[in-house]
Amino acid sequence: MISISYNKTLIGLIFIIIGLALFSLFLGHYSITVSETFNILSQPFSKKQDYPFTIHQQIIWQVRIPRILLAFFAGASLALCGAVLQGLFYNPLVDPHVIGVTSSSAFGGTLAILLNLSTFGLLSLSFSFGLSTLLFIFVLLKGLKQNNLLILILVGLILNGFFSALVSLMQYLADTEEKLPSIVFWLLGSFATANWNKLMILAVPTSLISWLLIRLSWRINILSLGDNEAKSLGVSVLFSRWLILILCTFIISIQVAVSGCIGWIGLIIPHAARLMVGKNHQYLLPIAFWLGGGFMMITDDIARLINSAEIPIGIITAVIGAPCFVLLLRQQIFSRS
Repeated sequence: MISISYNKTLIGLIFIIIGLALFSLFLGHYSITVSETFNILSQPFSKKQDYPFTIHQQIIWQVRIPRILLAFFAGASLALCGAVLQGLFYNPLVDPHVIGVTSSSAFGGTLAILLNLSTFGLLSLSFSFGLSTLLFIFVLLKGLKQNNLLILILVGLILNGFFSALVSLMQYLADTEEKLPSIVFWLLGSFATANWNKLMILAVPTSLISWLLIRLSWRINILSLGDNEAKSLGVSVLFSRWLILILCTFIISIQVAVSGCIGWIGLIIPHAARLMVGKNHQYLLPIAFWLGGGFMMITDDIARLINSAEIPIGIITAVIGAPCFVLLLRQQIFSRS
């Protein structure tokens, strides 16, 4: 009975997201009619090679479609990692920032902008710093001979504060006319520079790792019961935890590299998904994935349309996320009472 309800929820959500993606194609400061949009979308399947709307083609295929899909995969990756980490740390207030990967990736990106590196350099530094942070945490805990979650969270918070300070230092050192605006805009998150290359960089590893995490959902269910219970059920706690953390680190660091730091998605979307399908991660993770992607697409639509000068995504997610989180907490409190 539960699986039937879950399947209906998932299929319904997927159709809603597809409809939302199509609707987002019509939105933008450059007006393109619905009929023109569908004609452009159907052109690759048509024998007719010469199509009159060349500017419209560029906008649909080179701007709007990559941007919509990039927003979807960024939101999906953050929401999925948020749900995974909340189960892994058995704490509903955990989000992807807790292990310090987001801030270290942000430092790598700001350093690349300050050094005037290319887009590839920015992606490389962001990803390298994110992965190096997790490796440092692993080596440190190995040296301290500590494997409990409290120490892991504390080390993550310390590194988060350390790299946040370094990001502030980069902003202080940056040229106020050229570099500083670029750093601030990138840190607040944006899909304005979306293209097919960036989409592939994020979409391919996100799809693969998301599939792996969903396959590991039974381990996350067991780990969410606590270390002692997991060991009694024959699960290798240390191996499973670090495997899942490494997978989350990969897609979080890539997301930060591609679209900057975007908060709240990894915190509120898992709560909304739990209200829909419960706490079983086999059902929770796919719903969080699709729900996060849809929410990010809506947020990006607002960012594109609310003002002639585009508003950074991070501002909108904070403005929407804070009251939504309060409502979700209120709903959970009342559901328990």
